[in-house]
Amino acid sequence: FHGTRLQIKQSLKYRDYVFWLYDQLKNLCNSSPKQRKDNYQWYFSTKYLTELTSLRKIFYPNDQKVIPKNISKLLISPLSLAIWYMDDGSLYWRPKEHNGFRLYTNCFLVDDVHQLKNTLYNNFGVESTVQSTSCRGKKYPRLYIGVKGRDRFLSLIKPYILNCFSYKLPPL
Repeated sequence: FHGTRLQIKQSLKYRDYVFWLYDQLKNLCNSSPKQRKDNYQWYFSTKYLTELTSLRKIFYPNDQKVIPKNISKLLISPLSLAIWYMDDGSLYWRPKEHNGFRLYTNCFLVDDVHQLKNTLYNNFGVESTVQSTSCRGKKYPRLYIGVKGRDRFLSLIKPYILNCFSYKLPPL
């Protein structure tokens, strides 16, 4: 094979998301989503494409996931922000206390997460902070979008959030 392929796989709960992503990428695919018989996950794959190999080299040099130095030129659309949130975000909601949004960036270096923080602000006007969370004795960085950025963030992503991810949005 020449090129790289992308495979999307989600649980039954996110079937609509798989079909929505497929609709966005169907010109890169040979077949529509299918359901696995053993665990009922929905999935599809793109064709092997050299264009995807170019993207893989940017985001996975040496087969390790990184934030590219030019992320501010790549993360420019509210749609891409919404997809990132649907994939790797969560709502932090405590009525009458505080609430915000988290973007999980656990596998990245702290400096790279700061670069993402700056990109959110420079490209979208969304203020955020880099927080440290512990898991099994190790600290991981994540982005938190609190009171200074949450309304702006919500206004950007909400039009794109699918119903199966409505639990990631604040209650009305």
